[in-house]
Amino acid sequence: MSVAAERLHATKREAARRLTAQLRGTSPPDWAPGPAVQEAAAYTDPVRHAAELKTLFRETPLVACLSGDLAGPGSFRRFDEAGVPIVIVRNRQGAVRAFVNICSHRGARVVEEAQGNAHRFTCHFHGWTFGADGQLVGIPQKDGFAGCAQGRGLTPLPAAERHGLVFVQATPASPQDFAARVDALLGNFAPELAMLELEGAEQVKNGVLPVAANWKYALDTYGEGYHFAALHRDTIAPHFRADVQVYDRFGPHHRVTWAAKPMTAWLDQPEVSWDVDSMIGWVHFIFPNTILFTGSVQPGRGYITLFRHFPGAAPGETKTYKSIYAPAGIHSDEQRAEIEAAFDATAYVVVNEDYMVAAEGWANLATLPAGATVVYGRQEVAVQHFHMEFAAAIGVPAPWPVESVPATEAAAA
Repeated sequence: MSVAAERLHATKREAARRLTAQLRGTSPPDWAPGPAVQEAAAYTDPVRHAAELKTLFRETPLVACLSGDLAGPGSFRRFDEAGVPIVIVRNRQGAVRAFVNICSHRGARVVEEAQGNAHRFTCHFHGWTFGADGQLVGIPQKDGFAGCAQGRGLTPLPAAERHGLVFVQATPASPQDFAARVDALLGNFAPELAMLELEGAEQVKNGVLPVAANWKYALDTYGEGYHFAALHRDTIAPHFRADVQVYDRFGPHHRVTWAAKPMTAWLDQPEVSWDVDSMIGWVHFIFPNTILFTGSVQPGRGYITLFRHFPGAAPGETKTYKSIYAPAGIHSDEQRAEIEAAFDATAYVVVNEDYMVAAEGWANLATLPAGATVVYGRQEVAVQHFHMEFAAAIGVPAPWPVESVPATEAAAA
């Protein structure tokens, strides 16, 4: 067992102790000190939405993929999700590089394929060719561009690889500064991601889940189990207890898990017999828009599922890019089929339950008068947390504790 695997096992065992203490009633669940209130405009205001697009999705490091999605030298994939056409490549030396995917001749997209393997890219408009280092290496009828081809390579964008995750930023920055920014962003969450050994994960299936709702509204349900009993009555609620949760905060990031109902058997078993490795699944939130889920909608299954939420141009447009991975690679057709089925099961829950209500709820919020509020309960501690982080990042008022709200307003909320 690797050092990372040993630490992962120990961390899961500690989470199991905390969950069983809650099941026994000797410890309270990890809830917030109190509820919090936020203006509904946080989800509907186009001015705030524009600020989020600029700060959170253009100027912040974003998870573009896992390292295994760029498996070897020459591997490339497009990354258009942040609103800027980008191509990410792994060069001959194994380093990850990113470029604006726009031809310097007349602005056409250079790389059209979603992913593949190549060391040169040729624009389909006029045939200008660029190397994997972004340099312009070929121009048909080159004499016609004498004196103006110099410096016409692809515009580089910052990219960095950390703990099996590839980060990209949609605006230029120096590679050294960007690597330091990624390290600073991850902070003390980095060791928690490192122990997952994401470098060995192999993608099995991916897809796009659109929703007519604000990106934060779509993200909310990944951070709270309060909706399990009502919304997921037949899918998730039979398997998990939403009132028993372990929540850990790491700067702007967090990790949360809920007690699987079979864990009640642990109360009568010695700790050494607890199957913590398969029973403990986590929702990891990587600021500002990524959910890394190590688990399944049913307990006892271990997959890695990446959900990356990206807003559209309007406040009520969101696309979730979902990919599922075999944690240590694919070893059989049966394993592949099982993981594909897990992808479909989770996508069904998200689309037909979470996102159906998200679209309805967001549309309702958009009709409310100015000053209307929403409330986040104590059990929705993760939701409180990331809304506070979003607000701080763009310099707007954060959700406020109910205790500080005048009694009449608190009652109305």
